[in-house]
Amino acid sequence: MHLFAIDLEEGACSELLGGPLEVKAYDVLGEQIAVVARRFEGVAPVTTELWIVDAAAGSEHCLSRDELQIDAVRFVAEGRIVALATSGESYGLGQSRELVAFDLEDGARRTLTSGWDRMPGNRVVADCRGGAGAVLRCDDERSFVVVTEGGCSFLDSLDSRGAVTRWCQAPGSIDDFDVRGGRAAFVGLKRGRLQELYVIEEGEERRVTAHNDDALSGKEIVDPEPFTVTTDDGTVDAWLVRPAALRKEERVPTILEIHGGPKAAYGDLFVHEFQALAAAGYAIVYCNPRGSAGRGDPYADLRGKYGTIDYEDIMAVVEDALKRFPFLDGDRLGVTGGSYGGYMTNWIIGQTDRFKAAVSQRSIANWVSKTCTTDIGYYFNVDQMGTTPWTEGGTDKMWWHSPLRCADRVTTPTLFIHSEEDYRCWIDQGLQMFTALRYHGVESRLVLFRGENHELSRSGKPLHRVRRLREILDWFDRFLKA
Repeated sequence: MHLFAIDLEEGACSELLGGPLEVKAYDVLGEQIAVVARRFEGVAPVTTELWIVDAAAGSEHCLSRDELQIDAVRFVAEGRIVALATSGESYGLGQSRELVAFDLEDGARRTLTSGWDRMPGNRVVADCRGGAGAVLRCDDERSFVVVTEGGCSFLDSLDSRGAVTRWCQAPGSIDDFDVRGGRAAFVGLKRGRLQELYVIEEGEERRVTAHNDDALSGKEIVDPEPFTVTTDDGTVDAWLVRPAALRKEERVPTILEIHGGPKAAYGDLFVHEFQALAAAGYAIVYCNPRGSAGRGDPYADLRGKYGTIDYEDIMAVVEDALKRFPFLDGDRLGVTGGSYGGYMTNWIIGQTDRFKAAVSQRSIANWVSKTCTTDIGYYFNVDQMGTTPWTEGGTDKMWWHSPLRCADRVTTPTLFIHSEEDYRCWIDQGLQMFTALRYHGVESRLVLFRGENHELSRSGKPLHRVRRLREILDWFDRFLKA
């Protein structure tokens, strides 16, 4: 991704920034352009660079190189920009970003949010969004940032001293926003409702559209019920979605859902997949185990621990839910998840035979082979495992955390769903686990979607999204309802 300027009258096109740099984000003020880019040459590109391009003069200079991970940049005023950035010194690539101010005149920089216990960006999981939106904007020399806390995302504003004001208090998810003249407008995803447009004026939030009301009209929507599980190491936030038609004294099959990330978070938002399962008579249990977003960096730090503390938290939630809700049938448990959730699905079936059926989606099975075959970067896998295949003992550690290692222990019938153009978790990951289970005599099925990528469940073609849900329901019906 390179940066170009186009003269709309003459049609002339000129490249402003490119070469070995991939443009990740930018903002424009007059003739100046602030650009975040990643360099793909030399040493592993684990940092991003901040550039200032003068479009009129055709010049550019770098403000930061080999120092920071930067996600977003905005002009606050002429000569001053802010960026969401981190050194990653304490928690690696997943470390929460701080708001950093840059003075373009003298090159000085300072962190405005040092020590704040917030996680910039919207990391709340949902499958009914229309694209991704901004997490940082500026207005009247104030910076506005979307932050994730618990199972919600909020909108905070910061002045030049770093003083924080919460602009949006209501729970839910802020999927995109803009601010101007003391007013904010945002696309919100709320409990029991699809995306709509909201405005905030004088601290009051107001919904101004009803575009998606008709889509849910006449449908029975089941609101999630939050509960908290206490473990030896703290607490875990969890939710239950009851079946849409739960009869008294009935015990129902139950599905454990595991989010991706792992630095993401479930909440009580509308999730179409959960509602489809509930409408088919299933109860759904889901949670935010250690490794999840919304509770600070120490809680989210899963580097080198995959399949250990997260597995303990998830299984503690399952056991607690079975005791807390007597209508859940502990003899008819299913498990599913995608990406990191697919990894955990693969891992869980190699650790316990508690689940009678599993659906592993866009999963990870082998950290060693995944390291050099993913668009998220070989450096991400190295960061998450805390080692490399070329480090003494590194391959052994990566293999220990790989679900494929435990494939000979699996007895759970498992459906694998992958997309042929998924370059985040390539089809070889699902294929390895699927083949290993078949090799050991475990009933399994592999479903590949052509023309789809890692976002199949969220932004895939409608026909494919319907087929995916049908495959999931058919598999669980076969093993949990027969």
